[in-house]
Amino acid sequence: MASTLFSRTFLAATHRLITPSLLPQKPLHLASFLTLPHMLPSEEAFAAGCSALGIENKDGVVVYDAKGVFSAARVWWMFRVFGHDKVWVLDGGLPRWRASGYDVESSASGDAILKASAASEAIEKIYQGHSVSPITFQTKFQPHLVWTLDQVKNNMEDQTYQHVDARSKARFDGTAPEPRKGIRSGHIPGSKCVPYPQLFDSASQTLLPPEDLKKRFEQEEISLDKPIMASCGTGVTACILAMGLHRVGKTDVPVYDGSWTEWATQPDLPMEGEDSSS
Repeated sequence: MASTLFSRTFLAATHRLITPSLLPQKPLHLASFLTLPHMLPSEEAFAAGCSALGIENKDGVVVYDAKGVFSAARVWWMFRVFGHDKVWVLDGGLPRWRASGYDVESSASGDAILKASAASEAIEKIYQGHSVSPITFQTKFQPHLVWTLDQVKNNMEDQTYQHVDARSKARFDGTAPEPRKGIRSGHIPGSKCVPYPQLFDSASQTLLPPEDLKKRFEQEEISLDKPIMASCGTGVTACILAMGLHRVGKTDVPVYDGSWTEWATQPDLPMEGEDSSS
């Protein structure tokens, strides 16, 4: 089982370091008919982007972001969705790296800039219906890691999976507005709330140890012996829940890609919370 986290002391030339902005995220693939933010890209676009960045299937990939652990978890999940398990998140991200006194560069190298530009061009060609070569990164889609709206609807009835929401308690309860205009606040019936910041150590902003993570989920009466799926606002911070659960041995947690933004824009779907009747 591949680890979810990557210690800064093990960074080596055999691993590719990437930031989330280098990879494609388009409102296509599983929900191509919707204009939703942060949706999973097509397999072809992901393969083209990775290939242009010089990533191959034999490579280990380390992902980090500027916030600590935020969008990097989404990229970790994306790689796993497309069949690449040799992927890790730098625990604590760039802030922890800086705080530990390690070197940073103030500007990207010429090679990195060229590869990022090539990746953007390759992705756009795919979405415009053109072919791209060479493709050095082969995808193998893992559908069990991605959920659609229909799957969430069905699960609301049969309760096969425990549904965990990564948003803040206030947004979940419908007492605070959603950050996106026109989106009602509240939650999907049957779901439980574990705000993603609660998975981190407050001082270091690194992911909690496994035993502490287990306690956090158990506090919300979420059984680690039963299937779990995760959602959030747009499918980003749900990946942090999936990563935390991966660390305690739940390696098959799916993410509802459209998440609350998709659910709340469907007028015929049930909602709970103070804003659910508006």
